[in-house]
Amino acid sequence: MATRMPGVCLEEASAEVSGTSTHLGGLKESLRSPGSPWPAELIALGPGGSARQEVLRKIQELSDSVHRDPFMVADLDMLASRHATFRQALPRVWPFYAVKCNSSPWVLCVLAALGTGFDCASQVELEQVLSLGVAPSRIIFANPCKASAHIQYAAHRGVKLLTFDSEEELTKVAKHHPEARLVLRILAEDSKSRFPLNTKFGASLEACGHLLTRAGDLGLAVVGVSFHVGSDCQTPQSFAQAIADCRRVFEMGRGAGYHMSLLDLGGGFPGAEGSEPVFEEDFPEDTGVEVIAEPGRFYMASVCTAAVNIIGGHRRLLYYLNEGQYGSFRIFLREPTPRTPIVVKEFLSEPHLFPCTLYGPTCDAFDRLSLEEVWLPELDVGDWLIFPSVGAYTCSMSSTFNGFPPAYVCYATGPQLRSLLEMAP
Repeated sequence: MATRMPGVCLEEASAEVSGTSTHLGGLKESLRSPGSPWPAELIALGPGGSARQEVLRKIQELSDSVHRDPFMVADLDMLASRHATFRQALPRVWPFYAVKCNSSPWVLCVLAALGTGFDCASQVELEQVLSLGVAPSRIIFANPCKASAHIQYAAHRGVKLLTFDSEEELTKVAKHHPEARLVLRILAEDSKSRFPLNTKFGASLEACGHLLTRAGDLGLAVVGVSFHVGSDCQTPQSFAQAIADCRRVFEMGRGAGYHMSLLDLGGGFPGAEGSEPVFEEDFPEDTGVEVIAEPGRFYMASVCTAAVNIIGGHRRLLYYLNEGQYGSFRIFLREPTPRTPIVVKEFLSEPHLFPCTLYGPTCDAFDRLSLEEVWLPELDVGDWLIFPSVGAYTCSMSSTFNGFPPAYVCYATGPQLRSLLEMAP
C-alpha cells in the first residue's frame, strides 16, 4: 500500500490530443535499434489505467529481485494534457518548448507531433529537434551567447530566429549568420522566481538603443523582443512589467527602421490558475505582432514520477537511496522546500514520523536530496519511496558520477496519443 505523506499526492490525468504530425520515422527507427537506452515500444495504458498504477506494478515486479534500480515512469498523456492547458489559457501564444528542461526523445517526439515550436540553446539541441523533421521555422535559438560554430550550424540548417543581448553577439552573428532574424533579449525583474536568470542574460533598457543602432550598422534584421522572468515565476506582475518594457523597445526598434513583429514571453510559467501573463493591452491582436513563449517546467514537471529504493540506513534518521543529486535529483537542492516522498509500505496503524536525512548513493557527503530534514516513518533497507512531479530538470541534468547511472525512464501512453504517434510519418 502506498502511504501518502502530508501534502503530497500523485497526479493522474488523461488528455485529448490534437495537432500537426511531423516526420518521426527516423526517431522510431533509432528507438528500435539494438543497444538503444529507450524502449522499442511505449507502455500501453488501457482504459482506466494510469502512470501511477504502472509505477506500483513496476515496484512490485522489482521487489521480487535483488536488482531494485531506480526508475521513472513518464506519462506522455499528461504531457499532451499540459500542452492543451497551455493553449487553452493562452490561445494567441505559440509555445516553443524549452528543450533543456527534458530532452528525452519521446518527449520531443510527442511535442513535435502536437505541433509545438522548440527553444534550443546549443547545436546538440538543434540537431535533436531537426532530426525529428521539425521545420527550422519552428525553432528559436534562444541562447543569447552562442559559440560561433553553433551559429554557423544554425545558418547552415536554416534556423534563422536567434536571440542576442550584447554587441559582441551581434558581431558574431554578422560574420556567421547575416540572414538571421534577431530577437533582442532584455532584462526582466525576476526576484519572484525560484531560479533567477537576469544576472547572466538580458540587456538593460538603456543599452537597447545602442544595440539596435549597432545591429543596423552591421546590416542585421531585428524582428522582435524577448525576456525571461526566471524559472518558476511566482507572480504575474513580473510578466506585466517585462511586457511593458518590451513595448518601449518595440517603439525604439520601429523608430530605427526595423519591422518589429515578434514578442517572446520566455519561460517561467508556474501553471497556477490566474497566473497567465496578460499582453493584449500592450500588444493588441490587430497589431499583427506574433506572440511566442518558451515553457519548459509548465509542460514537464508533472509528467514524470520517480521510484527509488532504500539501500542503507541507521539510527532511524539517515536513509541512503539508490538515486541522488548526482543522478536525477540534482535540481532538488536548488528548490526552496525539501520534497517529502510517498512511502510504499504497508503499516498496521498510522506510523510515527521522524525527521530524516536522505542521502544519495555516491561517496560524496554532499550527495543528499535536501539540506533540510524530511518527516518519514521508520523504514527498512529494500523499501521504496515515490517522488511525483519530477519531469523538469531531472534527467537532463543527471550524471554517472561514481559509476551510478541515473534512473531508467519508462514511457506510458493511452490509446489516443499512441494512435497519433503511430500515424506520424
